Amino acid sequence: MSSIPLLRFIPFRKADIIEMCLADGRLPTERHDKFRSLAGEIQQHFHKSFYSLQEQLKNLYASHDPDADTRLLTLDKNQQQTSAELADVLATLLDKANYEVIDRVALQAALDSESMFKIRLHVNLDEFDEVLLYCRGLSQREETIKSCFGLLKKQLKFINYDRVMVYIRVKGDLNHGPISTTLRPGSVMLKLFQNVPLSDVEMLFPNTQVGMRLRDKLLIGIPALVSGGIVLTTKLGATLVLLGSLLGYWLGSHNQPVNLDKGALIALGAGIGAVLGYLWKQFSSYKNRKLRFSQSLIKNLYFKLLDTNAGVFYRLINDAEESECKETLLAYYFLLTSKEPISTEALDAIIEQWFEKTWQCRLDFEIEDALKKLRDLSLATESNGLWVCS
Repeated sequence: MSSIPLLRFIPFRKADIIEMCLADGRLPTERHDKFRSLAGEIQQHFHKSFYSLQEQLKNLYASHDPDADTRLLTLDKNQQQTSAELADVLATLLDKANYEVIDRVALQAALDSESMFKIRLHVNLDEFDEVLLYCRGLSQREETIKSCFGLLKKQLKFINYDRVMVYIRVKGDLNHGPISTTLRPGSVMLKLFQNVPLSDVEMLFPNTQVGMRLRDKLLIGIPALVSGGIVLTTKLGATLVLLGSLLGYWLGSHNQPVNLDKGALIALGAGIGAVLGYLWKQFSSYKNRKLRFSQSLIKNLYFKLLDTNAGVFYRLINDAEESECKETLLAYYFLLTSKEPISTEALDAIIEQWFEKTWQCRLDFEIEDALKKLRDLSLATESNGLWVCS
């Protein structure tokens, strides 16, 4: 667990943070109502500011939304320009909601790693003009993997993302591939998922191709070779002899003509039928196994998808509003209950230690951003590096 970096996200609800502060005992009981009232004013402030951000995102996304059911009146800017603005504004929102960027190196490492779901997944990133991934909440987990009909069990440790947001801009000239028939060229797809193992982020893409691992191919191929040998030696003996005689006669290796009577034709037809039946059985076995893998992937995604496209904005706006309120309230509470002016570093340490010791939660509190918000709200002032409540 020590290898997992501390993240900024505070894993408690805004309402719970208020109650946690009041239950801490540092603030006199007679001041609880005033603190609740101020908390309500802070919430109203951030609610209004994020509403304007929500409207800005909706307008920028209008021409890129693949689910839009309204007509576009005018296009004041070209799609490439608005998509760049959309990505920038969305990045600002995600930062306020305490999401972290999954850079290209981490993404490629995840794509190259083996899937936990016993399938091989392939993603063609060349079908997209832009791919951005963000995560929030990182933890190390363990899961028991069963094999050999449940007889063998293996404990597997893996890194898990609590939330993953996917931003994908489809190529404007895309006219082939699995997504060309479902997504409009130039459109932007947004997806929000929960509980995603790091090694399985490729399953979040719309053009994921399901394949088989080498061991799965061997499970099909080896029995196929064995049964194929049995078919050749038991059911195709007479047919092979007949075909060999015909081939020898046609090539001139012997002058004895082959008599194709009714019995010979039946044997020839039975042999060909056995071969076709055998090939069809192996093909069906391969397709059925691949279908089971696809069903496993779909079932897994069904329970992980939280929101899609424009709906992602509303959830992220709510998350960002909650995060801004929580950070502001925490900084204000501990500044209010401090007996003397306090430095930024000392206040940060007090808050982080409070979470770790009282609530068994380790995090990296954004103290500088929280104090900046308090100053903007005229709730705190700074002098000579020391902060006090206004």
